[in-house]
Amino acid sequence: MPHPTMDNQENSLKPPPKRIWFLDDYPPFAGDGHRPVGVSGYHRSSSENAIVIDNGTSAVRAGWSFDKDPRLSLDPVMARYKDRKLNRMFQFVGADVYADGTARGQAKNIYEPGTNIVNNWDVQEGVLDYIFIKLGISGRNGAIDRPIVMTEPMANLAYSRRVMSEILFELYGVPSVAYGIDSLFSYNYNNGRTGLVVSSSYTSTHLVPVIESKPVLSKASRLNWGRSQSAEHLLALMKAKYPTFPGKLNEYQMEQLVREHCYVSQNYEQEMSKYLDWTGLEDRDVVIQRPFTEAVVVEKSEEELAKVAERKRQNGLRLQAQSAKMRLDKLIRKEQDLEYYRDLQQRVAVMTKKDAKAVLEADDFDTEAQLERKIKDYEASIRKARHKDVGDIEEEAEVPVTYPLLDIPDAQLDEEGLKQKRQQRLLKANHDARARAKAEKEREKARVAEMERLDNEKRENDLEGWLQERRIARQAAIQRIKDRDRLKADLGNRKSLASQIRMKNIANLASDNPTKKRRRGNDDDTFGADDADWGIYRSIATGDGSDDDEDEDLDAGLKAIEAQLLAHDPNFTEHSTRDAQQDWTKSLLHAFQHGPWPFDKESVRDAHQLHLNVERIRVPEVVFQPSLAGLDQAGLVEIASGILTQRLAHSPHQPHVLRDIFLTGGNTLFRGFEERLRDELVAVLPAGTPLGVRRAQNPVADAWRGAARWAAGEGAKRAFVSRAEWLEKGGDYIK
Repeated sequence: MPHPTMDNQENSLKPPPKRIWFLDDYPPFAGDGHRPVGVSGYHRSSSENAIVIDNGTSAVRAGWSFDKDPRLSLDPVMARYKDRKLNRMFQFVGADVYADGTARGQAKNIYEPGTNIVNNWDVQEGVLDYIFIKLGISGRNGAIDRPIVMTEPMANLAYSRRVMSEILFELYGVPSVAYGIDSLFSYNYNNGRTGLVVSSSYTSTHLVPVIESKPVLSKASRLNWGRSQSAEHLLALMKAKYPTFPGKLNEYQMEQLVREHCYVSQNYEQEMSKYLDWTGLEDRDVVIQRPFTEAVVVEKSEEELAKVAERKRQNGLRLQAQSAKMRLDKLIRKEQDLEYYRDLQQRVAVMTKKDAKAVLEADDFDTEAQLERKIKDYEASIRKARHKDVGDIEEEAEVPVTYPLLDIPDAQLDEEGLKQKRQQRLLKANHDARARAKAEKEREKARVAEMERLDNEKRENDLEGWLQERRIARQAAIQRIKDRDRLKADLGNRKSLASQIRMKNIANLASDNPTKKRRRGNDDDTFGADDADWGIYRSIATGDGSDDDEDEDLDAGLKAIEAQLLAHDPNFTEHSTRDAQQDWTKSLLHAFQHGPWPFDKESVRDAHQLHLNVERIRVPEVVFQPSLAGLDQAGLVEIASGILTQRLAHSPHQPHVLRDIFLTGGNTLFRGFEERLRDELVAVLPAGTPLGVRRAQNPVADAWRGAARWAAGEGAKRAFVSRAEWLEKGGDYIK
């Protein structure tokens, strides 16, 4: 459908896209082979130095408390399988999982999909084994002799922490363990003391007020939306946008698109309404090319192409001649049948009712009304056939022909004379048929001229009423064309109602026992005795195979109506015609699916292309408007304003919290996220309220850095839970 804001003068063809993007099917394998064991850190460390593990849902980071950056960063996945040929067990962790197809097929994640809850402890143990080995911890005495600092999500389940402590103490024999919330570690690393921590990470978004370096967890809130849900949402949108896309799409590919091309709009409603405007669409539309195999086309020489074209032309001429002859023969037969029925009507008119009924039943008529309808049907069919097949043929002047043998009785002629008489009768029938066709043509011309005269007279007397009739007729013609195209499309879908009805009709025609009811005692197949029987073939035709008598040139009729409107309606221009409106440069749907570039249905390359446009702002917008993804929760701004203006309304620290809105987590890396949150908070807060919004130095890695800096401080020693305390007070004990 045409875009209401597209200006016709602006819809010029765009140059080819400046860049085409490509997607990886899986996370790339590191390619550096075996990762060396880092023994230097272990040798440098002492029993006072802790191993810091950020057990994230998107990546697990590990290192020593004296490191500035994590030494290891790996995906929370593991694959373990046995190679039958080598009779060996293989285990891959992190990006090594994507080394080959077998490992990818056996890969398992630590977390339950879409959440931050650990549900695969075997994988968790494998990841911890990998971390301790790569950090150079030998475990010669059967234990890890360094304390552990591990991050966990907000409101972590007590069961998850209990099982994690059991693994660390019982399996690895660590001396002590400390847990901390990842977003608060990031806030501490960025020197925050009092503020509102907005942590939008891989699986969820949390808002935690912090007062004097202590989180007020009773006033914290959660939004069930993060980077993984954004990727799932984009995958659903792309599948709905390209339901017949031949390639395979997965969530990792969508994560790439979300990370590289999506951004937060500063005015979502306004930008969305103009996103598909022709002007500048080539800069907003991102083209993604998926792998494809181009069909091999055998090139022919000019001589071969010329021979093929000539052969097709000759075949076309021959078929046209045969078709014209068949139509003429059919017209003659109809003329003869019509003459017979007219003669029958005249004979019946002078008979008694009993004799007339017997004569009508002999010709399969029950009443004279049926005979009258048959004659009218034949007249209409012959009139249309003459106008279409014979009416445009210029007839040559014919010399008057006589048929003398027709007036001589058969008894006075010999065998040769009778034969010539039959030939003259056939010639006379043909001559009469052409004469009637010519007369019908003249009557049709007169009828059309009279209709044109009346139409012109009405247009001159009531121009507005005449234009309104033309507009209504145009809309009706367009609707009939749409219905025709929709029927053709439905016939191509085997699950549609039209296709099912067609298949039932075909099955009934092919059946030896059709479902059509017959009279008792009459087992003869009378299909075809009535011309209406043949209409079944029009209902099962899938292409242009409809009957010539019923076929209507809707496109020609529509163009004729539009020509009249162009000539007499000043508001109807060339751009108002259906052909102009169907121009792909004015189609909103084309711009949505294929951008500002042409699309070739026969091109394999075009069929394997994805276009990212409105999704670039729609996907990140969900965190501000969760209802866009069907999430029945308040948006980020609404939650933040509720905490700031209601839950902290009577707190003396409220002004300090307002001055430090802290953003952390990978989902806050969208371009424009910080500005959008600031602007919307200013709009909902009282006028003149001081407000400060800032982002972490590194929203992804600052959680580990904060945990490492905290573990290296003196105050961390009081928060560790030793093995003896764990054995004495249970797995739920924390400090």
